[in-house]
Amino acid sequence: MSKNETRLLSKEKTFFQYFKQHKWLYFMLIPGAVYFIMFRYVPMGGLIIAFKNYSPFRGIMGSKWVGLEQFRKFFSTADFFRLLRNTLGISLLQLVIYFPAPIILSLLLNEVRHSTYKRFVQTLVYIPHFVSWVIVASLTYQLFNVTDGLVNHIVVSLGGKAFDILSNGKSFWGLIVGQDIWREAGYGTIIFLAALSGVDQQLYEAARIDGAGRWQLMWHITLPALKSTIIMMLILRVGSLLNTGYEQIFLMRNDLNIAYADVFDTYIYTRGIVNGQYSFSAAAGMFKSVVGMILVLGSNKLAKVVGEAGIY
Repeated sequence: MSKNETRLLSKEKTFFQYFKQHKWLYFMLIPGAVYFIMFRYVPMGGLIIAFKNYSPFRGIMGSKWVGLEQFRKFFSTADFFRLLRNTLGISLLQLVIYFPAPIILSLLLNEVRHSTYKRFVQTLVYIPHFVSWVIVASLTYQLFNVTDGLVNHIVVSLGGKAFDILSNGKSFWGLIVGQDIWREAGYGTIIFLAALSGVDQQLYEAARIDGAGRWQLMWHITLPALKSTIIMMLILRVGSLLNTGYEQIFLMRNDLNIAYADVFDTYIYTRGIVNGQYSFSAAAGMFKSVVGMILVLGSNKLAKVVGEAGIY
């Protein structure tokens, strides 16, 4: 038997031994794998309609092949640059303002020493995540409505002038980011607090003996412990720059702010589902997905270049 055959047999033996030892972990992997196969990978076969003039009556195979015509139509439409501006504007604001929010909140929670109070605060900041976007939109309208909104009532009672941010397109991006922070910042602390739970407490004790204060402990121990987690989450976030979400923006947009509120996700829904332009919307969605994949691969490569592990 050759050395290569011996090496292959050894690897197979090692794999089966590992599989046998951790068989229940693989068993628990089955539901997640089935979900991704059925709802993520199998539907990719439908992307072929982006290269056809799809008709539901003719079916996928019977529809006429048009190549890149749908993509050319999408890129040449007057809406493309407006959608790109709005999508990137919201995403970059989320990256600059929303992304650091869970990190800062995690650092503050990590400094709380009273365990009961800490758990109470964590519960309070987690709860908004479980509130649907429909409820969030309703609360926003109740708070900022010009006629009977609570915030405007308080402003007017203090001698100020009522302001309308719900219909003002220029304030729409900030409104969306504010909703994201209120709803998701607390829940986003889970992964960072989990990373901090693995920090060796002896590092803090040694630093205190050397005279380090709380801010110095945070800067020199806590933040470096979060570095790899922050970079991993940043890579995933960069990959979602063109994915601003559909439900939240669809609920908050109206005829007065639509010039700043229409993004790729809402546009794809409107053109594909409402207007029945399935091939056109499939091409737009495929463009968004390909750009997201390129961003993830590029940011992961950049992370490795600067010495970080990346996500794979």
